[in-house]
Amino acid sequence: MKRREFLKTTGLVVGSAAVTSSLLNRCKALSKKPNIVFILADDLGYGELGCYGQDIIKTPHIDTLADGGMIFSQHYAGSPVCAPSRCVLLSGKHTGQAYIRGNDEWEERGDVWSYSAMEENPELEGQRPIPAETVTMAEKLQQSGYKTACIGKWGLGPAFSEGSPVKQGFDLFFGYICQRQAHNYCPTHLWKNEKIFSLHNKFVPPGTTLPENADPYDPQNYKKFLQEDYAPDFMLKEALHFIESNKSEPFFLFYSTPLPHVSLQVPEKYVQIYRDIIGEEEPYVGGHYFPCRYPRATYAGMITYLDDQVGNIVRKLKEAGIYENTLFVFTSDNGPTYAGGADTQFFNSAGIFDESYGRGKGFTYEGGIRVPLIVQWPGVIEPGTASDHISAFWDFFPTFCEIAGVKIPENPDSISFLSALKNNKNQKQHQFLYWEFPAYGGQQAVRMGKWKGIRKNIFKGNMQIELYNLDADPQEKQNIAVFHPAVVKRIEQIMRKEHTTPELENFCIKKFDTGSDN
Repeated sequence: MKRREFLKTTGLVVGSAAVTSSLLNRCKALSKKPNIVFILADDLGYGELGCYGQDIIKTPHIDTLADGGMIFSQHYAGSPVCAPSRCVLLSGKHTGQAYIRGNDEWEERGDVWSYSAMEENPELEGQRPIPAETVTMAEKLQQSGYKTACIGKWGLGPAFSEGSPVKQGFDLFFGYICQRQAHNYCPTHLWKNEKIFSLHNKFVPPGTTLPENADPYDPQNYKKFLQEDYAPDFMLKEALHFIESNKSEPFFLFYSTPLPHVSLQVPEKYVQIYRDIIGEEEPYVGGHYFPCRYPRATYAGMITYLDDQVGNIVRKLKEAGIYENTLFVFTSDNGPTYAGGADTQFFNSAGIFDESYGRGKGFTYEGGIRVPLIVQWPGVIEPGTASDHISAFWDFFPTFCEIAGVKIPENPDSISFLSALKNNKNQKQHQFLYWEFPAYGGQQAVRMGKWKGIRKNIFKGNMQIELYNLDADPQEKQNIAVFHPAVVKRIEQIMRKEHTTPELENFCIKKFDTGSDN
């Protein structure tokens, strides 16, 4: 289906980007395995791109990708927060089966919550590691002859641990090994493989506030929070170098950018773009994240900065002569945040869904897990198309294996959606999708056709299931469980069957796992 027709039927509004009408031959034979560039935004909402209906924030490069490829309306993240979503993506297992099911700071090592302690001892950085025996899609692509790089944010294990990216299928890692360090875009250092990469910044720990009696309306009082070296600049430079160095062989670039996750920090020229558009606004005086004089303008600027990075990567692929043989994926790890001064309700960041607290990031409602997905693959994917295929992060693993000609590991959770990318009618469909999240009160969710079932506040003893008809009620406002007991019973059966007892007690749910304190 062409995208303009499709968007009319789903309630999405096309932004300023034009939808091309030209057709490419999807059956064009490729002489070698395609490169895979996978860009994973952090906390980017379903409605924060022009091609998904955003009216204020400008994303021309990403919109151009959508014009030249396929946009998905029913794609889901692996989890409503960072680390488990990445674990699901790389392992191909949903959170009822995955090793990492929530954010876990691995406190047995020492004072991992102290930024000062981590500054003194960087080996305290990093979250609970995924086990050595984890089979990641990066490892499978390596086996198929791909050079692999993870650039950006990791969060699945410290350097020197079994969860280090260079021990989990990546030839190169560059960026934040620890996802909480990524709360500061001007850190003193990043990591390159398992070595410190120093930056010219002073140590300012996240959570630092304005000096006492400082005027919150004076921009000069915020200067210390944006220093000389802006970490995403260095990540882009490393990504471009990786592309240039590996242009003669197939590669997998996992560009796991921290943008636009708070803290609110971006070079001034991007802030200025939106100061002129948004006008005067109240400052965000800080708390867990850095203060910001112009929070709305800064947040919008961070997304446009990310868009410019996408444009630079596309330009590099073209300059290297490999753009035509590159599969390009753009998506987000979960829905939009509610924290750090990011006024996502102002931007309607979840689009046709709800981004308010309790409905966006951290929660299994659509605003927390429905994410944008754009895929471009010249000669294979028809430009300007759209898909309503229901898919999730765990489906990328078998899809990439099929594309690379690698044997797909046996896994009942995931389905390759290569046929959907080719717009074929024989695409296999999920009977259901399942999530669980042992935080924010304890949650489970099931997507089954038009039905969405949610169980929340499990730790408080609640076992009732809310039921929504997403076709009629995409914002999940009308709980109709009482009218459809058979559907609720089926969802309850799925929730019981798909949950396995986690290996880590931190992720246990007392109602299902004995020995848990939850």
